Amino acid sequence: MNLPRLSMSLLVTCVALSISSFVQAQTVKIGFLSTFSGPGAAQGDQLDKGVKLYMKLNGDKLPPGVKVEVITRDDTGAIPDVAKRVAQDLIVHDKVNFLTGFVWTPNMAAIAPLTTEAKVPYVSMNAAGARIMNNAPYMARVSFTLWQSSYPLGQWAAKKYKKAYTAVTDFAPGHEAEEGFIKGFKEGGGEVVGSVRIPFANPDFVPFIQRIKDAKPDVIFGFNPAGKAATGMMKAYADLDLPKAGIKFIGTGDIVTDEELQGMGDVTLGVTTVHHYSSASDRPANKAFVAAYKKEYGENLNPGFMVVGAWDAMDAIFYAIREQNGKIDPDKSMELLKKWKNPNSPRGSVSIDPETRDVINPEYLREVRKVGGKLANVEIETISTGIKDPMKEADKKK
Repeated sequence: MNLPRLSMSLLVTCVALSISSFVQAQTVKIGFLSTFSGPGAAQGDQLDKGVKLYMKLNGDKLPPGVKVEVITRDDTGAIPDVAKRVAQDLIVHDKVNFLTGFVWTPNMAAIAPLTTEAKVPYVSMNAAGARIMNNAPYMARVSFTLWQSSYPLGQWAAKKYKKAYTAVTDFAPGHEAEEGFIKGFKEGGGEVVGSVRIPFANPDFVPFIQRIKDAKPDVIFGFNPAGKAATGMMKAYADLDLPKAGIKFIGTGDIVTDEELQGMGDVTLGVTTVHHYSSASDRPANKAFVAAYKKEYGENLNPGFMVVGAWDAMDAIFYAIREQNGKIDPDKSMELLKKWKNPNSPRGSVSIDPETRDVINPEYLREVRKVGGKLANVEIETISTGIKDPMKEADKKK
């Protein structure tokens, strides 16, 4: 006589559980903006590879019932109007919970007001313009700022060279790299004998490098937005015989990027940089990361720093998702992003500064050497296990 009642009880329980599972199911949408067409497609591909590798290895590491959907869009290059339009579409029509990506600083600057107005957290994978963050409370960065590398490099260079010439790409990150190096170099007693800013679009490096050769400095400090620009700058340095003239080449890690290095040739041997990552590092976490990358994309390919930026950005977003059990609140997300840290990033221990929402990076002095018959950025000294953005500290003193 109790069977019908028991069956009904079981049915009610099953329905309740089913409804509960349905209510708990949550899809978190991440809008990923990168450059997939035009001259900057190689850099955008680096970000894309980092996202896909992270999702393949970590996409299921979420609370029960929570899924992540990555919605990918092409910004077509350093075109702020396009970036703004695409980001707005992701916010309004796709209703994304997070935005991430961007190779280019101008694009990041263009969407800063949108992230504030819509309260959609954005995590920069690469765009490095530091001052954007000052008035963008819904932005965080896991990539780098140029002062983090250029300022300590200037201090180091002043101990070895008397006269330097700076050559940077003419946009915000280039200006910041130039500022940081000059400050560090002059503080150490060095003299900057000249500076050039090279056009961003379709640069011809030869006339600028010739001008530097004629000035006869001891060293060039260089910055460019990596990718093919790095190879072009290095080619001009070689073609005009600056190594034979005794003019050394130093710079941020962008000038000898890991993914471009083999195509640059032996002219890069001895080039010294300060940077937060090298695929040649023997850190266990990095060796595992590089092995996974090569397995996925090809044994002859090395991940560049942009791949790592994408990997860590996804890790920060996944941390915010897990901590909220998939129920995303933008203000809570920003508070969590400020607390994100990863002691086992491929680059070493990395975190976000709660005060500025900017990255705290390790920085390494690196030299291009041959390792196993191939060119590699060998880390020869750890400058710091964690550098906040020195530019923001300098700005406070103005």
